[in-house]
Amino acid sequence: MDTNNFVENVGVGEREGRIYSSIVQKRNFNLAHGVGRSGDLGEVQPKAAGSSLIYKLCNKLALDAIHTCGITRVKQSLVVPMATGMTMALFYLYLRQKRPNARFVVWTRIDQKTCLKAIQTAGYQPIVVQNKLDGDQIVTDLDAVQAAIESHGAETIACIVSTTSCFAPRACESVVEMAQFAKRYNVPHLINNAYGLQSSKICHLVNEAIRLGRVDAIVQSTDKNFMVPVGGAIIASPDASVIDEVGKNYAGRASGSPVLDLFITLLSMGKKGLQDLLTERKSMYSYLMEQLTPIAAKYGERLLHTPSNPISLALSMDNTAKACKKSPKEIGAILFHRCSSGVRIVDPKDVKEVCGIKFTSYGSHIDNFPTPYLNVAAAIGMTK
Repeated sequence: MDTNNFVENVGVGEREGRIYSSIVQKRNFNLAHGVGRSGDLGEVQPKAAGSSLIYKLCNKLALDAIHTCGITRVKQSLVVPMATGMTMALFYLYLRQKRPNARFVVWTRIDQKTCLKAIQTAGYQPIVVQNKLDGDQIVTDLDAVQAAIESHGAETIACIVSTTSCFAPRACESVVEMAQFAKRYNVPHLINNAYGLQSSKICHLVNEAIRLGRVDAIVQSTDKNFMVPVGGAIIASPDASVIDEVGKNYAGRASGSPVLDLFITLLSMGKKGLQDLLTERKSMYSYLMEQLTPIAAKYGERLLHTPSNPISLALSMDNTAKACKKSPKEIGAILFHRCSSGVRIVDPKDVKEVCGIKFTSYGSHIDNFPTPYLNVAAAIGMTK
């Protein structure tokens, strides 16, 4: 249905879907025109009727998948052919038109570079709100969030950003309370839900945030939640007009590859397949916790108590590092070379500068965390 596949078509434009390599042609199923039109992701491209139809269907399937995961209060979603960070930046650029006098984004600390870079890319200044320690868990300092809003003035703030899925011992954000702040001060609220769709607990909290407060948009990764190659995200909202306007802020035509990957995957997976994967992931979290607890005890360590993080786990490394006479990072390198990928090692001594902001104990989401630790995640698709 795309014009580059019509035998009788005579293409005389600068972009006619010509593909030199037969391998590339097969890899893309002869779909070469991408999606969207002249800076509007949602607009149908006349040369690409087939790709446009796939995109419309994929957006509907993505919305149904979000509902299946548990966020039933969103009304519209858009599959964006950019990863999570750039999709967040796209939302911030949409806010430039809505709040032209705003200069700041209130951001509770999560030690992941992309979050800050997205704010900086859109030309905003981040107001970094430090978290607080509650037992082993790092939780939202709601008093500090409120103080940040009031001290800078709500009219100068483009939005509040809250983060649901993250590395333990950081807990899921207090998204309900953050949404209530957004409603009270009439400030937009973006939820970074990168891999939160796979947790029913997180999805319930997001639903409650929509019900009890203000949530303008929720961004989630396609690869982390639906097992497709990196390169896509889904932005969803309880207000369909927000998604329509965000789509109109995309500069140029967009790649159809991430859309096609997700479309094929969701059709292959089906609702029952997705539900089974979500159930299996939850059981893997319990299994991983059960297996790590005796291992930690054997080496004089412990599994940190982080009940408000339903995906990631943290294992202390203080005694192990001393016994091995190696730094925590060296132990991480050894694990990687022994084919254990995805393990994240955090040393509270680390100091890092990101976007001109200096962070101590970088990686632990808080200053002066008391112990080094390693992270593992019970993510969707993991098996025993």
